[in-house]
Amino acid sequence: MSGLRVALLYNLKYNVSVADDAPADALAEYDSEETAEGLRTALESGGHEVIPLEGDESLLDTIRAVHPDICFNICEGLRGDSRESHVPALLEMLGIPYTASKVLAHAISLDKVATKRIWRDCGLPTAPFQAFYRGDEPLDPTLAFPLFVKPAREGTGMGINGRSIVRDERALRAQVQWVIRTYRQPALVEAYLPGREFTVGLLGNTLAAGEAPLSAFYNEKGFHVLPVLEIDVSHLDAGDTIYDSHIKSERPLDPKYLCPAPISSELEHILKRLAVRAFEAIGALDVSRVDFRLGADGQPYLLEINTLPGLNPTYSDIVFAARGEDLPYNALILEILRLAAQRYGLKGDPWMHVESLRALSSFTITANV
Repeated sequence: MSGLRVALLYNLKYNVSVADDAPADALAEYDSEETAEGLRTALESGGHEVIPLEGDESLLDTIRAVHPDICFNICEGLRGDSRESHVPALLEMLGIPYTASKVLAHAISLDKVATKRIWRDCGLPTAPFQAFYRGDEPLDPTLAFPLFVKPAREGTGMGINGRSIVRDERALRAQVQWVIRTYRQPALVEAYLPGREFTVGLLGNTLAAGEAPLSAFYNEKGFHVLPVLEIDVSHLDAGDTIYDSHIKSERPLDPKYLCPAPISSELEHILKRLAVRAFEAIGALDVSRVDFRLGADGQPYLLEINTLPGLNPTYSDIVFAARGEDLPYNALILEILRLAAQRYGLKGDPWMHVESLRALSSFTITANV
């Protein structure tokens, strides 16, 4: 057997143009050459042919010329309120397999308001919230200060700064108007959660009735949940204690990444279980990262889900989490590809997936909740 012909699809920062009045963090979501090179090397380590392609307006032509077996997609999209869905929609139209979630799940996950509504309706814990579309809407009387304000359709901490925590009506209105004006989208206002922050990465897919897990790496439900990662910024200077785009993109090694997080086994179990339920609620596939924060009551609340989690080999959160169980970067990437290939019924080499890497690296991984 031979490996697969894999088109690696991305949007590199230096290829994305933004308007002159764009916010300073407008490119925070887009990828670096280090990420693209890391992914290419990882995929090639599994015996696959890799064709890197920019996911821009030329993709319709370049992807048809390449004829890949499957695409490894990390494209953020260039514009619009469902930009992460553009490349998946194109691939769906052309009938080309690809990794990670499909069109609808990406559109939902990028829209924090839609995501929180679904989670709330599914009975999952998420902080009380309200969407502001104009900025002058009456504040929901069930919401009490302090509150937290952020853009409704961004990730990577975009639009979050030292003014995001608001403690009175005047500060609320000012920050909401700033978000709407600067990011040209609604503002999400939610109850401020003062506790510790965690993120949980997971691989896998919900199994059909009678379907067996892909391998022993996955539990009986079809998932492998990575160790809980705590993101601690409490040691940073005052004004830098919010995990925003500036820290995530420009100072990614400043926070303390504690993995496995120093938490009780009970809290660990709850976070992992909620991560899977949050993933399933929006119909995500293959890989995601789910963010949590503890409330004043000590209970965990869902913040958001990233169906296209950052995969930089040096500093992305899900990569830190994989290191927490000694899972090599190459194995993480190849498992994402293998999950997608299995969904589409593609056959290739037995690849250097988790089981073979375990033998080579002498580390032990067990399936978990």
